[in-house]
Amino acid sequence: MELTKHGHACVVLSEGDRRLVIDPGAFTDPAALDGASAVLVTHEHADHLAPDVLRRALDADPALEVWTNGSVAERLAGAGPRVHVVGHGDAVTAAGFEVHVHGELHAVVHPDLPRIANVGFLVDGAVFHPGDALTVPDEPVATLLLPVHAPWSKVSEVVDYVRAVDADQAYAVHDGLLNDDGLRVVGTLLGEGGPGTPTPYSRLAPGDSVEL
Repeated sequence: MELTKHGHACVVLSEGDRRLVIDPGAFTDPAALDGASAVLVTHEHADHLAPDVLRRALDADPALEVWTNGSVAERLAGAGPRVHVVGHGDAVTAAGFEVHVHGELHAVVHPDLPRIANVGFLVDGAVFHPGDALTVPDEPVATLLLPVHAPWSKVSEVVDYVRAVDADQAYAVHDGLLNDDGLRVVGTLLGEGGPGTPTPYSRLAPGDSVEL
């Protein structure tokens, strides 16, 4: 399986001619959806979901399907049965990949703000994208896609999350609001300059790929 970073929270998992796109939001080049076999969307925030862009992709490819939570499906109303609603505990097949769904709610941004739905996706028992939550799946994770920066998080929580998931490796996502200095600081704290985790941490620049 090949993992390609496409900016901020979006990644593409590919194997052969299958391309599974996760969270192609407003900070992601719409070209990330070119040739997509299926799309997974964790939640409705604009940095994870660009409804008009996704609608155009669905219109352009009658075979394209989307798996997401109910609130995102409402934002895509009219797209028909190709938009599938999933929730915690579900197991589905998307573009030939086995996908297990974990989690229910977005992380707390502030106690005065309502929490929205958020689901994480574990693909082929190997790669976990939690969306905007620090969900710990109740099954092993080989590769964790780690949200390293957000209005709802702090680095100490991210470190503890890496420890809790205990994956074999972690790659940064949700880093589109950090400049080079911020990326360096976060990388240091998640690496040898921090308090320590059992999981090696790396960051792919947008457009970079790695074989898993």
